[in-house]
Amino acid sequence: MKKIVSLFLSLFLTSLVVSQNDKSAHSLLDAVSEKMGAYKNMFIGFSQTLSNEEAGIKEDDELPIKGTIHLQNQKYRLNYLGNQFLFDGNKLFVINHDEKEISVSDSDLSGDDGFIYPSKLLTFYKEGYTLKMGAIEKIQGRKIQFVTLNPIDSASEIIKVELGIDLDNYHIYKLIQTGANTSKTTFTITQFKKNEDLTKDFFTFDEAGFVNKNYIID
Repeated sequence: MKKIVSLFLSLFLTSLVVSQNDKSAHSLLDAVSEKMGAYKNMFIGFSQTLSNEEAGIKEDDELPIKGTIHLQNQKYRLNYLGNQFLFDGNKLFVINHDEKEISVSDSDLSGDDGFIYPSKLLTFYKEGYTLKMGAIEKIQGRKIQFVTLNPIDSASEIIKVELGIDLDNYHIYKLIQTGANTSKTTFTITQFKKNEDLTKDFFTFDEAGFVNKNYIID
């Protein structure tokens, strides 16, 4: 009997989430995921800004934080906040060049805090969110369709994600995360390249090379 009740609840909750999703929004993100996921690799340059109305912090109060990332399937090489994050598909290496320290993890960043990490950029929307088509905005001559994603988990540190899709090329243009503390973090793609000729060891951690440069590997 317990198994029947459990199965019923599971089916009910699944159907509830599906009914809450905007099919057109899901179809749009599927199209974006399919197109961008078909590239051999991608290079993305981005800027990050932070705002919080309650704290009186405006988006243009400080200069944007800039970063770059190379993506290839689940692998990535991210340069952000003075560190390099290298995920080879199995291990994550966080390289602090200023301190000459490297930390090693046996897996990618978990995403348990609700934040969206590079390896999940094109697939994170597929589970754990309800989707709704938002407004279309003209931004710097681009026609950007926004999609609003609300986490199903009420305990999530992120209460809303907004994805801005460039309707001319079906690429992600902007990602906005609103936290439970009402802070809003905005990532805007400023550069994009696809199918570059990367070396075979581009996503390989060169342990010997770092040791020779006196880096400490934890």
